[in-house]
Amino acid sequence: MTHRPYSARPLRLALQVVADLALVGWVVVWVQLARAADAAVHAVARPGYALQSNATQVAGGLTGAGHNVSQVPLVGDQLATPLTAAGGAADRIAAAGGDLGDRIAAGALPTALAVALVPIVPVLLTWLVLRLRFALRAGACAQLAQLPGGDSLLAMRALANRAPGRLAAISDDPVAAWRREDGDVVRRLADLELGLSGVRRPRLAPARPA
Repeated sequence: MTHRPYSARPLRLALQVVADLALVGWVVVWVQLARAADAAVHAVARPGYALQSNATQVAGGLTGAGHNVSQVPLVGDQLATPLTAAGGAADRIAAAGGDLGDRIAAGALPTALAVALVPIVPVLLTWLVLRLRFALRAGACAQLAQLPGGDSLLAMRALANRAPGRLAAISDDPVAAWRREDGDVVRRLADLELGLSGVRRPRLAPARPA
């Protein structure tokens, strides 16, 4: 089946283009907000990593000092013990800081995905369903318009799908007119279906000279 994602009618085409641009803008805005959320979560995690880095440096300094002090004769071991213990405590603080940073940073991606997908997916799916429905309907009408007897088939679609008020504007009894093959009513019903489906009536090919 032929697919026609855009209308051949200027006004409807303009509205479709505006809708597409609005969708792109909507996606861009929420992607940027998701990136900002990701950056914010990583910023919250940064103090944990800073604590890890600083505590690691302190631990290295205390451990090194303890090793140096341990070389002092007689009292070296007694002096080194508290320094080594303090270095171990600093190592544990560094590990805790790194773990805190990792736990917070792990939430960055899920947070960013939630910020982006929750508002984007429903709008995108709605746009996709509407555009696909239009494309299928327009493609089907365009194909029918090319067939012999296509006006009658299009008129039947109009009788089945269009609002009673639009049908009444064409004929007081459009069904009866269609059944008796009233050419004027059938063509107007076909034009109604084509117009509301965003399809132009195909132009007749010029007759070839004999």
